[in-house]
Amino acid sequence: MLTIHAAPLVVPLGAEPVPDGAVAVDGERVAAIGPYAELAASFDGARTRRWPGVLTPGLRQWHGRWLLTRCYHPDPREADELGTAPITGVALGELAPDAARMAGSVRRGLQRMLAHGTTHVGGPFPDAVRQSVVRAGLREVPEPWRSAPPAWDGPDLDPFVEGYDLPGTAHGPLTVGGRADLAVFDVADEAALLAEGAGTCVATVLGGRLVHRRR
Repeated sequence: MLTIHAAPLVVPLGAEPVPDGAVAVDGERVAAIGPYAELAASFDGARTRRWPGVLTPGLRQWHGRWLLTRCYHPDPREADELGTAPITGVALGELAPDAARMAGSVRRGLQRMLAHGTTHVGGPFPDAVRQSVVRAGLREVPEPWRSAPPAWDGPDLDPFVEGYDLPGTAHGPLTVGGRADLAVFDVADEAALLAEGAGTCVATVLGGRLVHRRR
């Protein structure tokens, strides 16, 4: 089904932002980008999803391997005992989760990435983790650091924590005919998104599928 994702501001990158804009998605591909009124007229009968805030390309989480293999993401049922933040380092060693618990952690970590607008995640991953990444629909991309470790001091699911701008954090520009990997954030503009972070995400679309929607 063809779907129009509309938002007060569409920031496709590589082109000017579109106030009262929209992205038309046909299957897993972007069919059109432009003002909502024009797309609604061109695609009569399409389903429309209206979102608050800013619609952008999906984001990249470069620390995916760390977050999925060297962190434990507590189950909500463990929150009273373990809290909700990722557990790493000495605390992870003391917890010593077995393979089954770590498999659950990977699934929860991926869902939390999706809840931050992430569509592309840095690997490489062990085979079992890669299978979970593929099932979740996320795209694996190589880490940029091959000769030196990242300058990073802890686990964080927000791709903006290192101060990247949107072009440096988005997977790439939205283009007609390209894969429909989108994220929507409940903020007023791009500056507010950088200031408030990806925790403002209200929706994530992977290959045209709505995979996260804030309740």
